[in-house]
Amino acid sequence: MPINVTCPGCRTRFTVGDQHAGKTGACPKCKGPITIPKLEDEVVIHAPEPEPGAKNAAGRNVLKPLKRKETKFRLNAALVVGGAVVLTAAIAFLLGNSREQIESAGWWTPLIAIGAVLLGPPLAYAGYFFLRDDELEPYRGVELLVRCLACGLVYAALWGLYWYLGYQIFGSEAYSIDGLELYQMGILLAVMIGIGTGAAVVCFDLDPLTAFFHFALYLAATVLLRMIMGLYVLPGMVAARPPGPVRIPGR
Repeated sequence: MPINVTCPGCRTRFTVGDQHAGKTGACPKCKGPITIPKLEDEVVIHAPEPEPGAKNAAGRNVLKPLKRKETKFRLNAALVVGGAVVLTAAIAFLLGNSREQIESAGWWTPLIAIGAVLLGPPLAYAGYFFLRDDELEPYRGVELLVRCLACGLVYAALWGLYWYLGYQIFGSEAYSIDGLELYQMGILLAVMIGIGTGAAVVCFDLDPLTAFFHFALYLAATVLLRMIMGLYVLPGMVAARPPGPVRIPGR
């Protein structure tokens, strides 16, 4: 095994056979005296061992802090996000002002459902980006895409569950004509929040409180868009009607 040697005088580097270990000789360049290191004095660099510690079901280390690379503000990304927000709000406003024509064509409910589904994955990604635990290795690539899609679809489906439970538990008359009581809407919201929080925990390994805020981001965004469209803040709300083109209670 060759021994790496550095001349202390001219700093020339060369190798010698291990049979010369511990001997003294002359540098082949400057002819100065050199003592060859012994074999036991050599520094051996071993390959890194697998990181110890607990891992989750995906094999991600949940204890080792990661060194994160700080990202700088990107103007292009900010413009894209800002443009998407303005475009979404504009579409919601146009839909609200065209509601009667859309309802007459039978497209109102499908469009609302499609909008809820389309908003789910982007908002799930945005929430994960801002709320994830910095000490855990982040999800990336296809795995992150699949988790955002799954979480976003669950979030969208919760609005359908809100409607379904409202009809089944409290009756169609209370839901569409008289309007739901505050405690009834509170029960439906509690079901949504519970399931939504659980979905965020499963999809992104968030702690329960962070998962709650993750779902709250989607809920707040969709409620804001409902208001822009001139709808009630929550389905089944009749007592407090916001200004706008609303005509049919409970929608």
